[in-house]
Amino acid sequence: MLNFKEKEHYNYADLVALVSFLRSEHGCQWDHAQTHASIRRNFLEEAYEVCEGIDLDDPAVLKEELGDVLLQVVFHADIERERGRFTVDDVCDKVCKKLIFRHPHLFSGGEAQDWDELKKKEKGVRSKSMLLDGVAKSLPALIRAEKLREKSGGEPPFPDAEQALAAYRASEASEDAANALGDLLLAVVGSATERALDSETALHRACDRFIQSVSKSEDPS
Repeated sequence: MLNFKEKEHYNYADLVALVSFLRSEHGCQWDHAQTHASIRRNFLEEAYEVCEGIDLDDPAVLKEELGDVLLQVVFHADIERERGRFTVDDVCDKVCKKLIFRHPHLFSGGEAQDWDELKKKEKGVRSKSMLLDGVAKSLPALIRAEKLREKSGGEPPFPDAEQALAAYRASEASEDAANALGDLLLAVVGSATERALDSETALHRACDRFIQSVSKSEDPS
């Protein structure tokens, strides 16, 4: 058993120690068996729940959900510590160095520079295709498309919305229809970006309106 003293208030070091114990052979069998892949979805779900707390402007919810995300970070880092590849301190070191590099006007006596240009320099991006390939494929599709549109600077342009809609309506084979639908969604995101609209938020609000319409139709009054 872990000689862990009960405290009124725990801190970051306590969390790291707890996770390390839980993942040990003397800890929890479930925690010990997990891999990056097995809890990948958990990380995504916890991140979305943080967003829920932000949207609700609820500090209690936000505090809890941020803790769950921090647990995920420490848990994944502990898997790597066990493998001997890096530790959670290495994670902290990496992000601190990144922040210092991206703020030369504060830490190295330089001038303020464009954030995106600093990121390109940091990651060795030498072409537009490398820049676009750096957009995470695991992002929700609408957000990924929006980032691609922004980073491409509109060149080459996304598909035209009216042409994409006509092609989708004319498509018959399922594969052709799927491709045409993808082009149509890409065109819609491109149009939204040009108007400084957030496609993901717009769709979420449309979903909320749909739920409200269903609720009204079921209301006997």
